[in-house]
Amino acid sequence: MNSQKQDMGTGSVPKLLLQLMIPAVVAQVVNLLYNIVDRIYIGHIPGIGAAALTGVGLFAPILMLLNAFAMVIGAGGAPRTAIALGQGKKETAEKIVNASFCMLLIFSVVLTVFFYAASPTLLRWFGASNITLPYALDYSRIYILGSVFVLVVLGMNPFITTQGFAKISMLTTMIGAAINIVLDPVFIFVFGLGVRGAAIATVLSQAVGAVWILRFLTGKKTVLRLRKELIRPDMAVIRPVIALGISSFVMLSTESLLSISFNSSLARYGGDLAVGAMTVITSASQLTLMPLQGICQGGQPVISFNYGAGNKERVKQAFRFELALCAGYTTIFWAFMLLLPRAVAGIFTADAELIGYTAWAMRIYMAGIFAMGFQVACQQTFMALGQAKVSLLLACLRKIILLIPLIFILPHLLPDPVFAVFLAEPVSDICAALVTVITFFTRLEGILAHKA
Repeated sequence: MNSQKQDMGTGSVPKLLLQLMIPAVVAQVVNLLYNIVDRIYIGHIPGIGAAALTGVGLFAPILMLLNAFAMVIGAGGAPRTAIALGQGKKETAEKIVNASFCMLLIFSVVLTVFFYAASPTLLRWFGASNITLPYALDYSRIYILGSVFVLVVLGMNPFITTQGFAKISMLTTMIGAAINIVLDPVFIFVFGLGVRGAAIATVLSQAVGAVWILRFLTGKKTVLRLRKELIRPDMAVIRPVIALGISSFVMLSTESLLSISFNSSLARYGGDLAVGAMTVITSASQLTLMPLQGICQGGQPVISFNYGAGNKERVKQAFRFELALCAGYTTIFWAFMLLLPRAVAGIFTADAELIGYTAWAMRIYMAGIFAMGFQVACQQTFMALGQAKVSLLLACLRKIILLIPLIFILPHLLPDPVFAVFLAEPVSDICAALVTVITFFTRLEGILAHKA
């Protein structure tokens, strides 16, 4: 077996988790650079930076939906694969990998056609003005044409991690992000392509990442290989994958709905300046979510494998370690954002008015971000244990049941409607975390008592 692969069932649990989590966190943070680097460069384009940044921010709902379709397969298939490996069913695990890849290709064709045709209408619905729409369209249509690469990278990379090849998974995103960082200023400033240049650079870097993944999964080092004869939409295999992955789909797709809700409300009450501030805040808040996803992505193979193998104590050890890391990280991040919001805003734009407005809004929006660590650790562990229904319910709780209604209700209850829109975030963060933690610890022993 390749020396980069970790054994899930033996050895120190904390050491094993760190071996998987560190590359996964690095991979998630580096993957985040695809969009953050674009926005940093775009926000500093002379003369049009603030408007262009707002326009590109309006593409976020479509971007999140593309990610959601990728992760319904990646987040649903990787735990199923690990559980099958823990049960000694390698042939079943390999069928899951191949059927999942086939579904990603199908998704990419359908989504490319739909979003390319619908993007002008959708962007108007998302709050684009006559000033920001041209920038939003220039960026979105190029990005959409390269969506197949996005789906392959995001959807198939978890299958590399779940086999224990965390370093290979990390390199997938590091290589693509490095290329993007180099190409962005070349296409934006040297070639004078502006926001279109940012989109071209991102698509090219994602294409390199997709090729890297496919070469690994068809090579000799992988445990589970892509095979032509197995790449087909086998619904008996895909249904359990989608059933488990639907909670991740809901989490990401509701981020899209959430972005629409925030932007439409802020455009109504605060105009382009408030929408621009939300673009910066969303980019900064991803610095919370992406490392959390990396921690949980690294922990998932250990939890899933040992659950499949019946090693209950190792499952508990892995969860406790994961929870401590998630809660500790979000607490540190929360303190940093409340103390230095102007410094964070200044990374994305040089516009003094936008920086001041964003700093005010960020302190409100980030006030409950510390609670996310508890919610994400528990909800993602439910997924790693194959608990599709409860995971889906908890995924809906924070955004659909709490946050989106609050975005529209609170402005009618408080004297400052813009303040009320931003306040909806911390209220929902804290309430959802309390419910999720109580649900998790109430159900954990019962889940572990049943055979996977």
